[in-house]
Amino acid sequence: MTIRRVLRLLPVVPSILLLLLFLVAPVAWSFYASFTNASLTGKAAQDPQWVGADNYARMFSDDSFPLSAWLTVVFVAASAVLGQNVLGLLIALLMTRSRKVVSSLVGTAVVAAWVLPEIVAAFAAYAYFNRDGTLNQLAGIVGIHGVDWLYSFPLVAIILANTWRGTAFSMLVYRAALADVPRDISEAALMDGARGWQRLTFITLPLIRSSITTNLMLITLQTLAVFTLIWVMTAGGPANASTTLPVLAYQEAFKFGDIGYGTAVASVLILLGMVFGAVYVRLLRERRP
Repeated sequence: MTIRRVLRLLPVVPSILLLLLFLVAPVAWSFYASFTNASLTGKAAQDPQWVGADNYARMFSDDSFPLSAWLTVVFVAASAVLGQNVLGLLIALLMTRSRKVVSSLVGTAVVAAWVLPEIVAAFAAYAYFNRDGTLNQLAGIVGIHGVDWLYSFPLVAIILANTWRGTAFSMLVYRAALADVPRDISEAALMDGARGWQRLTFITLPLIRSSITTNLMLITLQTLAVFTLIWVMTAGGPANASTTLPVLAYQEAFKFGDIGYGTAVASVLILLGMVFGAVYVRLLRERRP
Protein backbone atom coordinates (compact mmCIF):
# COMPACT_ATOMS: atom_id res chain seq x y z
CA MET A 1 0.00 0.00 0.00
CA THR A 2 1.49 3.31 -1.11
CA ILE A 3 1.80 6.39 1.08
CA ARG A 4 -0.69 8.25 -1.13
CA ARG A 5 -3.27 5.51 -0.62
CA VAL A 6 -2.73 5.60 3.13
CA LEU A 7 -3.23 9.36 3.15
CA ARG A 8 -6.50 8.94 1.26
CA LEU A 9 -7.77 6.57 3.92
CA LEU A 10 -6.86 8.79 6.87
CA PRO A 11 -10.01 11.00 6.68
CA VAL A 12 -12.28 7.96 7.10
CA VAL A 13 -10.35 6.47 10.05
CA PRO A 14 -12.38 8.41 12.69
CA SER A 15 -15.61 7.21 11.10
CA ILE A 16 -14.39 3.62 11.10
CA LEU A 17 -13.38 3.89 14.76
CA LEU A 18 -16.78 5.32 15.71
CA LEU A 19 -18.56 2.52 13.84
CA LEU A 20 -16.45 -0.07 15.60
CA LEU A 21 -17.08 1.52 18.99
CA PHE A 22 -20.80 2.28 18.78
CA LEU A 23 -22.08 -0.31 16.27
CA VAL A 24 -19.83 -3.34 15.92
CA ALA A 25 -18.91 -3.58 19.61
CA PRO A 26 -22.51 -3.58 20.95
CA VAL A 27 -23.58 -6.10 18.31
CA ALA A 28 -20.62 -8.34 19.13
CA TRP A 29 -21.40 -8.10 22.87
CA SER A 30 -25.05 -8.95 22.15
CA PHE A 31 -24.06 -12.13 20.32
CA TYR A 32 -21.62 -13.06 23.09
CA ALA A 33 -24.16 -12.43 25.85
CA SER A 34 -26.70 -14.60 24.05
CA PHE A 35 -24.43 -17.60 24.78
CA THR A 36 -24.29 -16.85 28.51
CA ASN A 37 -26.69 -16.87 31.45
CA ALA A 38 -26.18 -13.14 32.08
CA SER A 39 -28.84 -11.64 34.34
CA LEU A 40 -29.80 -8.32 35.86
CA THR A 41 -29.69 -9.69 39.39
CA GLY A 42 -28.18 -12.53 41.32
CA LYS A 43 -24.90 -14.36 40.88
CA ALA A 44 -25.19 -14.41 37.09
CA ALA A 45 -25.21 -10.61 37.05
CA GLN A 46 -21.68 -10.49 38.50
CA ASP A 47 -20.27 -13.63 36.98
CA PRO A 48 -22.21 -14.80 33.88
CA GLN A 49 -21.34 -18.30 32.73
CA TRP A 50 -21.04 -19.67 29.22
CA VAL A 51 -24.08 -21.85 28.45
CA GLY A 52 -23.56 -22.42 24.74
CA ALA A 53 -26.69 -22.63 22.62
CA ASP A 54 -29.04 -23.20 25.58
CA ASN A 55 -30.75 -19.83 25.11
CA TYR A 56 -31.40 -20.55 21.44
CA ALA A 57 -32.68 -24.05 22.20
CA ARG A 58 -35.02 -22.54 24.79
CA MET A 59 -36.10 -19.90 22.32
CA PHE A 60 -37.22 -22.33 19.65
CA SER A 61 -39.04 -24.47 22.22
CA ASP A 62 -40.82 -21.44 23.69
CA ASP A 63 -44.32 -20.83 22.32
CA SER A 64 -43.93 -17.06 22.63
CA PHE A 65 -41.01 -16.84 20.18
CA PRO A 66 -42.68 -18.20 17.01
CA LEU A 67 -45.74 -16.08 17.79
CA SER A 68 -43.56 -12.96 18.16
CA ALA A 69 -41.66 -13.79 14.97
CA TRP A 70 -44.93 -14.16 13.06
CA LEU A 71 -46.33 -10.93 14.50
CA THR A 72 -43.11 -9.14 13.52
CA VAL A 73 -43.39 -10.35 9.92
CA VAL A 74 -47.04 -9.30 9.73
CA PHE A 75 -46.30 -5.94 11.34
CA VAL A 76 -43.44 -5.19 8.94
CA ALA A 77 -45.28 -6.41 5.84
CA ALA A 78 -48.52 -4.57 6.64
CA SER A 79 -47.21 -1.29 8.04
CA ALA A 80 -44.00 -0.88 6.02
CA VAL A 81 -44.12 -2.81 2.73
CA LEU A 82 -47.83 -2.28 2.10
CA GLY A 83 -48.75 0.65 4.33
CA GLN A 84 -45.95 3.19 4.24
CA ASN A 85 -44.54 2.19 0.87
CA VAL A 86 -47.77 2.05 -1.13
CA LEU A 87 -49.45 4.96 0.63
CA GLY A 88 -46.32 7.10 0.30
CA LEU A 89 -46.18 6.39 -3.43
CA LEU A 90 -49.88 7.19 -3.91
CA ILE A 91 -49.58 10.48 -2.01
CA ALA A 92 -46.47 11.42 -3.99
CA LEU A 93 -48.27 10.70 -7.28
CA LEU A 94 -51.29 12.75 -6.23
CA MET A 95 -49.07 15.63 -5.13
CA THR A 96 -47.32 15.75 -8.50
CA ARG A 97 -50.70 16.13 -10.22
CA SER A 98 -52.31 18.59 -7.80
CA ARG A 99 -52.00 22.33 -7.41
CA LYS A 100 -49.08 23.74 -5.49
CA VAL A 101 -51.24 24.93 -2.57
CA VAL A 102 -52.92 21.53 -2.18
CA SER A 103 -49.58 19.76 -2.53
CA SER A 104 -48.02 21.91 0.19
CA LEU A 105 -50.93 21.39 2.59
CA VAL A 106 -50.95 17.62 2.08
CA GLY A 107 -47.18 17.40 2.41
CA THR A 108 -47.20 19.41 5.63
CA ALA A 109 -49.98 17.29 7.14
CA VAL A 110 -48.20 14.04 6.32
CA VAL A 111 -44.75 15.20 7.45
CA ALA A 112 -46.16 16.52 10.74
CA ALA A 113 -46.64 12.97 12.02
CA TRP A 114 -43.11 12.00 10.98
CA VAL A 115 -41.31 14.87 12.73
CA LEU A 116 -42.99 14.15 16.06
CA PRO A 117 -40.79 12.37 18.62
CA GLU A 118 -41.73 8.70 18.68
CA ILE A 119 -42.91 8.86 22.30
CA VAL A 120 -45.23 11.79 21.46
CA ALA A 121 -46.57 10.01 18.36
CA ALA A 122 -47.13 6.88 20.47
CA PHE A 123 -49.19 8.75 23.07
CA ALA A 124 -51.17 10.45 20.29
CA ALA A 125 -51.93 7.07 18.72
CA TYR A 126 -52.87 5.65 22.12
CA ALA A 127 -55.29 8.54 22.68
CA TYR A 128 -56.77 7.95 19.22
CA PHE A 129 -57.34 4.18 19.50
CA ASN A 130 -58.21 4.03 23.20
CA ARG A 131 -61.68 2.85 24.24
CA ASP A 132 -62.66 6.44 25.04
CA GLY A 133 -60.39 7.90 22.40
CA THR A 134 -60.90 10.06 19.36
CA LEU A 135 -61.77 7.24 16.93
CA ASN A 136 -64.64 5.90 19.03
CA GLN A 137 -65.90 9.41 19.73
CA LEU A 138 -66.02 10.16 16.00
CA ALA A 139 -67.76 6.83 15.40
CA GLY A 140 -70.30 7.67 18.12
CA ILE A 141 -71.26 10.88 16.31
CA VAL A 142 -72.59 8.83 13.38
CA GLY A 143 -74.20 6.26 15.66
CA ILE A 144 -71.55 3.54 15.43
CA HIS A 145 -70.71 1.74 18.67
CA GLY A 146 -66.95 1.78 19.10
CA VAL A 147 -64.76 -1.09 20.26
CA ASP A 148 -61.67 -1.20 22.43
CA TRP A 149 -59.15 -1.27 19.58
CA LEU A 150 -56.13 -1.73 21.82
CA TYR A 151 -57.71 -4.80 23.41
CA SER A 152 -59.74 -6.37 20.60
CA PHE A 153 -57.51 -5.47 17.62
CA PRO A 154 -54.10 -4.51 19.04
CA LEU A 155 -52.08 -5.57 15.99
CA VAL A 156 -54.34 -3.59 13.66
CA ALA A 157 -54.00 -0.53 15.89
CA ILE A 158 -50.20 -0.57 15.96
CA ILE A 159 -50.04 -1.26 12.19
CA LEU A 160 -52.23 1.75 11.47
CA ALA A 161 -50.30 3.92 13.94
CA ASN A 162 -46.92 2.99 12.47
CA THR A 163 -48.23 3.55 8.94
CA TRP A 164 -49.52 6.98 9.95
CA ARG A 165 -46.21 7.94 11.50
CA GLY A 166 -43.84 6.60 8.83
CA THR A 167 -45.60 7.32 5.52
CA ALA A 168 -43.96 10.75 5.22
CA PHE A 169 -40.51 9.24 4.65
CA SER A 170 -41.74 7.17 1.69
CA MET A 171 -43.63 10.15 0.34
CA LEU A 172 -40.50 12.31 0.36
CA VAL A 173 -38.41 9.59 -1.29
CA TYR A 174 -40.95 9.11 -4.07
CA ARG A 175 -41.50 12.84 -4.55
CA ALA A 176 -37.79 13.23 -5.26
CA ALA A 177 -37.76 10.16 -7.52
CA LEU A 178 -40.81 11.26 -9.53
CA ALA A 179 -39.26 14.70 -10.05
CA ASP A 180 -36.37 13.01 -11.87
CA VAL A 181 -38.58 11.07 -14.29
CA PRO A 182 -38.13 12.62 -17.78
CA ARG A 183 -41.38 14.27 -18.82
CA ASP A 184 -40.71 13.72 -22.52
CA ILE A 185 -40.98 9.94 -22.07
CA SER A 186 -44.37 10.19 -20.37
CA GLU A 187 -45.57 12.69 -22.95
CA ALA A 188 -44.46 10.42 -25.78
CA ALA A 189 -46.36 7.51 -24.20
CA LEU A 190 -49.41 9.74 -23.80
CA MET A 191 -49.29 10.65 -27.49
CA ASP A 192 -49.09 6.93 -28.31
CA GLY A 193 -52.36 6.39 -26.45
CA ALA A 194 -51.04 4.96 -23.17
CA ARG A 195 -53.44 5.42 -20.27
CA GLY A 196 -52.51 6.67 -16.83
CA TRP A 197 -52.12 3.25 -15.24
CA GLN A 198 -50.13 2.04 -18.25
CA ARG A 199 -47.69 4.94 -18.00
CA LEU A 200 -47.36 4.28 -14.28
CA THR A 201 -46.79 0.53 -14.70
CA PHE A 202 -44.52 0.47 -17.73
CA ILE A 203 -42.70 3.81 -17.51
CA THR A 204 -42.77 5.49 -14.11
CA LEU A 205 -42.29 2.48 -11.81
CA PRO A 206 -39.41 0.94 -13.82
CA LEU A 207 -37.63 4.32 -13.91
CA ILE A 208 -37.84 4.73 -10.12
CA ARG A 209 -37.05 1.09 -9.37
CA SER A 210 -33.86 1.89 -7.46
CA SER A 211 -35.74 4.42 -5.30
CA ILE A 212 -38.43 1.84 -4.55
CA THR A 213 -35.84 -0.74 -3.48
CA THR A 214 -33.93 1.78 -1.34
CA ASN A 215 -37.12 2.96 0.32
CA LEU A 216 -38.24 -0.59 1.02
CA MET A 217 -34.89 -1.43 2.59
CA LEU A 218 -34.87 1.62 4.86
CA ILE A 219 -38.48 1.40 6.06
CA THR A 220 -38.24 -2.37 6.55
CA LEU A 221 -35.18 -2.08 8.79
CA GLN A 222 -36.72 0.84 10.66
CA THR A 223 -40.01 -1.00 11.23
CA LEU A 224 -38.21 -4.12 12.43
CA ALA A 225 -36.80 -2.05 15.29
CA VAL A 226 -40.03 -0.28 16.32
CA PHE A 227 -40.41 -0.58 20.08
CA THR A 228 -41.60 2.64 21.73
CA LEU A 229 -44.78 2.91 19.66
CA ILE A 230 -45.86 -0.65 20.51
CA TRP A 231 -44.83 -0.48 24.16
CA VAL A 232 -46.75 2.73 24.83
CA MET A 233 -49.88 1.61 22.97
CA THR A 234 -50.23 -2.02 24.08
CA ALA A 235 -47.06 -3.11 25.96
CA GLY A 236 -47.21 -6.24 23.81
CA GLY A 237 -50.66 -7.28 25.05
CA PRO A 238 -53.20 -8.47 25.52
CA ALA A 239 -51.91 -12.01 25.96
CA ASN A 240 -48.88 -11.32 23.71
CA ALA A 241 -51.19 -10.43 20.80
CA SER A 242 -48.90 -7.54 19.81
CA THR A 243 -45.56 -8.76 21.18
CA THR A 244 -43.11 -8.33 18.33
CA LEU A 245 -39.49 -9.44 18.63
CA PRO A 246 -38.17 -6.09 20.00
CA VAL A 247 -40.87 -6.13 22.68
CA LEU A 248 -40.14 -9.78 23.54
CA ALA A 249 -36.41 -9.05 23.82
CA TYR A 250 -37.09 -6.11 26.15
CA GLN A 251 -39.48 -8.10 28.33
CA GLU A 252 -37.11 -11.03 28.74
CA ALA A 253 -34.02 -8.89 29.35
CA PHE A 254 -35.36 -6.06 31.51
CA LYS A 255 -38.74 -7.15 32.84
CA PHE A 256 -37.75 -10.68 33.78
CA GLY A 257 -34.04 -9.92 34.17
CA ASP A 258 -32.81 -12.67 31.80
CA ILE A 259 -30.20 -10.77 29.79
CA GLY A 260 -28.84 -13.90 28.11
CA TYR A 261 -32.20 -14.98 26.72
CA GLY A 262 -33.19 -11.41 25.84
CA THR A 263 -30.01 -10.85 23.85
CA ALA A 264 -30.57 -14.17 22.07
CA VAL A 265 -33.93 -12.84 20.85
CA ALA A 266 -32.26 -9.54 19.91
CA SER A 267 -29.56 -11.45 18.01
CA VAL A 268 -32.19 -13.21 15.92
CA LEU A 269 -33.70 -9.81 15.18
CA ILE A 270 -30.28 -8.52 14.07
CA LEU A 271 -29.82 -11.52 11.79
CA LEU A 272 -33.29 -10.99 10.37
CA GLY A 273 -32.41 -7.37 9.59
CA MET A 274 -29.17 -8.47 7.93
CA VAL A 275 -31.09 -10.91 5.72
CA PHE A 276 -33.55 -8.23 4.62
CA GLY A 277 -30.69 -5.79 4.02
CA ALA A 278 -28.73 -8.31 1.95
CA VAL A 279 -31.77 -9.06 -0.22
CA TYR A 280 -32.45 -5.39 -0.87
CA VAL A 281 -28.79 -4.62 -1.59
CA ARG A 282 -28.72 -7.43 -4.13
CA LEU A 283 -31.83 -6.05 -5.77
CA LEU A 284 -30.17 -2.64 -5.96
CA ARG A 285 -27.14 -4.10 -7.69
CA GLU A 286 -29.15 -5.89 -10.34
CA ARG A 287 -29.18 -4.13 -13.67
CA ARG A 288 -32.41 -2.84 -15.01
CA PRO A 289 -33.83 -5.02 -17.75
